[in-house]
Amino acid sequence: MLQVHEIRAHKDAYINALKKRGLDASADIEAVLSADETRRATQAKLDETLAQSNIFSKEIGKLFQSGEQQKANLLKEKTTQLKETSKQLQEELNTAVETLDNLLFALPNIPHESVPAGTDENDNETVFSEGDIPTLNTEALPHWELAKKYDLIDFELGVKVTGAGFPVYKGKGARLQRALISYFLDKNTEAGYTEYQVPHLVNETSARGTGQLPDKEGQMYHVTGDDLYLIPTAEVPVTNLFRGDLLPHTELPITCTGYTPCFRREAGSYGAHVRGLNRLHQFDKVEIVRIEHPDNSYNALDGMVEHVKSILRDLKLPYRILRLCGGDLGFTAALTYDFEVFSTAQDRWLEISSVSNFETFQANRLKLRFKDADGKNNLVHTLNGSALALPRVLAGILENYQTPDGIKIPEVLVPYCGFEMIS
Repeated sequence: MLQVHEIRAHKDAYINALKKRGLDASADIEAVLSADETRRATQAKLDETLAQSNIFSKEIGKLFQSGEQQKANLLKEKTTQLKETSKQLQEELNTAVETLDNLLFALPNIPHESVPAGTDENDNETVFSEGDIPTLNTEALPHWELAKKYDLIDFELGVKVTGAGFPVYKGKGARLQRALISYFLDKNTEAGYTEYQVPHLVNETSARGTGQLPDKEGQMYHVTGDDLYLIPTAEVPVTNLFRGDLLPHTELPITCTGYTPCFRREAGSYGAHVRGLNRLHQFDKVEIVRIEHPDNSYNALDGMVEHVKSILRDLKLPYRILRLCGGDLGFTAALTYDFEVFSTAQDRWLEISSVSNFETFQANRLKLRFKDADGKNNLVHTLNGSALALPRVLAGILENYQTPDGIKIPEVLVPYCGFEMIS
């Protein structure tokens, strides 16, 4: 959530920055400032009323002690009136705060200055690429055909049990899936990230804290009986572990990793581009999360990018990195790099990771602060990234490592899965 005092101080800059997202926020910004003026004016009236009431209360005590009961009773009547006024003002203040919060919750984050202007994925910038795209034989198959041929994933069985988008992994497919999870976690912990096992459902406060609500309410599975949400990513519970904390600056950075299943409704997703593992309602992902001092967050972001690069180099998968344009940038992010792996059999790029800096946007919602060396309280910067999302990594391995004799296993994964070839 944006900070209202920053909006007030840099109104025109914020309006111009949000234009990168294709958003004319002039009216929204003015509504925020107007609501904040109402809140501040109401707060001032309430403070003045409470202060006057306190003065009268002290005077009443003195008047009773001096025997001036008539004057004391007159002041008591005024105090009663002031209490009614303060009660009404408190209700008005609560309404003003709620109105302001709702307006702020609806505004996306300000893009970083390096974010290119643009309307959609076609305007994203390729900033890095690595790896040779293998040349496959003419009989090469897409991953959904390979999964069927070698009995690795049963999409139809998932439909029987739950519905479309809930695949069942079998045999060596399940073992390869487990190997990838273990390998990703080991890489992350070796890089200094502390592993967490977290709940797979969160309350509304947690979903609001990291920005999934209200922005992606229709994309989340909602357990209405208990008013809980299935997580779309481990980012939500992991980041919320620190919600409301005031951290000593000496504890920064905090680095976390965790594996969870992820649940996304993906409403409106149809067509050949979502076939097989390309887009699912339930999938596995290993996440990295960092809580950083603002002065170091962009160095940390660069480090996260290099870390994900190292994983893809180990897997020997051809990949590229995109800097997302304003129109394709997520609601909460200030800057995002997307990693895409090349699917040779599909002849297309598949997103496998997003690494983002949210600056203070999530921290303001979470009330997550640190105390600096001078004793001043400041908002931290939060960052997160996929390291990695499994479905499209698995699709890339199946397609890029296929041979006439079967599917080779990347060398780095052999100790984890216990076999070198799927045939």
